[in-house]
Amino acid sequence: MSKIFAVANQKGGVGKTTTCVNLAASLVANKRRLLLIDLDPQGNATMGSGVDKNELKVSGYDVLVQGLPAERALVTTASGFDLIPGNGDLSAAEVELLSMEGRESRLRQALCGLVDRYDHVIIDCPPSLNMLTVNALCAAQGVLIPMQCEYYALEGLSALIDTITQIQQAANPDLKIEGILRTMYDPRSSLTSEVSMQLQEFFGERLYRTCIPRNVRLAEAPSFGKPALEHDRHSKGAIAYLALACEITRRQSDHSPNKGRPMAEVV
Repeated sequence: MSKIFAVANQKGGVGKTTTCVNLAASLVANKRRLLLIDLDPQGNATMGSGVDKNELKVSGYDVLVQGLPAERALVTTASGFDLIPGNGDLSAAEVELLSMEGRESRLRQALCGLVDRYDHVIIDCPPSLNMLTVNALCAAQGVLIPMQCEYYALEGLSALIDTITQIQQAANPDLKIEGILRTMYDPRSSLTSEVSMQLQEFFGERLYRTCIPRNVRLAEAPSFGKPALEHDRHSKGAIAYLALACEITRRQSDHSPNKGRPMAEVV
């Protein structure tokens, strides 16, 4: 049975797209069948996967707004995972969805009959809590939240958790926080240690043990249209995402219970 993750955080620059592309490649390296969905109008996950967003004939916009079957939008990347690409057309989708019936569940409906082909589906959300993000959260079973260990990130996390709780109650009772991922991690910083301790206190086993370090190779890889695993498989960033893929796979196979505080209490 496939597992659908929405990778979300309304704060920009925390490594959402980097996580989506590199986690996708790492799960494929672990023999998992994977689908990546780019719901960000910037189309960075599409470009980072080696697909030119400016040359698309079919994109996520056509699936969400025009009702095109999701299979028609699939692109198989050089890294071995399938992609539903995104580009600037998704900016129009944010507005057009507002007047559509069943607007919050368009993606979930489009994925019916498709997701069973995959072990994992990863959805790259835009850096805002708009209708595209709501569609991702309604379609997902778990939310993976990348965040930097800084206090502003903690403040933004509360708003995201509030949104997740509302969607749980109104549209998707199966939705939960799958995990909190510490990105751009610098263990030399005392602030990093303090924020990590707070995250551990609130989220318990929802906090991934794997941390993603600041790494030049991770930053370089998108300019080559490759995940870091293909750009430099021996880099610290590539190794960290391989470790994250193993941790996610192990959690799924073990069916480990989440032992952090309830979301309502965190809010």
